[in-house]
Amino acid sequence: MKKIKVGIVGGTGYTGVELLRLLARHPNVQIQVITSRGEAGLPVADMFPSLRGGVKLAFSDPATVDLTQCDIVFFATPHGVAMRQTPALVAAGVKVIDLAADFRLQDAAEFEKWYKLPHDCMDILEKAVYGLPELYARDIAQAEVIGNPGCYPTTVLLGLAPLLEHGWIDYSAPIIADAKSGVSGAGRKAEVGTLFSESSDNLKAYGVAGHRHHPEILAQLKKLSGHNAVQLIFVPHLIPMIRGMLTTLHVKLNAEGKRQSLQSVYEQRYANDYFVDVMPAGALPETRSVRGANYLRLALYPQAADYVTIIVVQDNLVKGASGQAVQNMNLMFNLPVDTGLQILPLLP
Repeated sequence: MKKIKVGIVGGTGYTGVELLRLLARHPNVQIQVITSRGEAGLPVADMFPSLRGGVKLAFSDPATVDLTQCDIVFFATPHGVAMRQTPALVAAGVKVIDLAADFRLQDAAEFEKWYKLPHDCMDILEKAVYGLPELYARDIAQAEVIGNPGCYPTTVLLGLAPLLEHGWIDYSAPIIADAKSGVSGAGRKAEVGTLFSESSDNLKAYGVAGHRHHPEILAQLKKLSGHNAVQLIFVPHLIPMIRGMLTTLHVKLNAEGKRQSLQSVYEQRYANDYFVDVMPAGALPETRSVRGANYLRLALYPQAADYVTIIVVQDNLVKGASGQAVQNMNLMFNLPVDTGLQILPLLP
């Protein structure tokens, strides 16, 4: 099979280097170009010695490369970059996956409210597909542009999808999402809040008054449920570890939902989804069980007062970002969804 020619815009951040790690061993991929304005000319392996022998390219100045020679371009860049370059790429027949937020929210007003940027390509935004493979595989396979989901939304939406699809949630009570992420979720940049002496031996909530992933989660909850009355309380936390995400969901069931064997329903719903592991009743998912791999594991705990608790774990950089992006690419090029992603988690 002809190799997929891949370009990566923004290869120096955590999601960029994670893409490189995964794509370097993908059997159907040829990495054509990796851009970085500040590191142009520097061999990738000089910045990331973990990639020595796997990635032999140097970073290129984005102003000097022709990305239209690629089959697909990944944007591992800050919000606002992809939407400025995507129209020309799409016009040239290049597929695009954006790991930032430019194509996650179909409501441009919501995007502008939360990201403080005007949206520059509304026509493409209207056609972009939300890239959660376990929910929208058919649409992803036909898409030109993918908005790769945020890490927190991935855990919340896959944790709730079977209940939403069957209509078993009592929307008179809010869905509660108590989520915790490793420090790498903040990105590879110098900030006081992510210094070792600030984040180690510490646990803190943030974005309690409003987090950028809240409107993304809420929009998808409404879409999946068909209810505009969905209420969501979402509180993210920063935990003193590098990788990993654990989200605990508390959901009130309606009368129909209370009569179901949720364990078997979840097992059947995800039976054909390679990367979603519904754990046995009574199991407690741990972040280390998914470290470095593209798996998402979840467990169900029925509670008193008609509630169910759902615990979901993933690696925020893999299933929460770059691994999911590779899943999307596989679907877009008619490859098995697990191609290049059959990596077992690291332990310890």
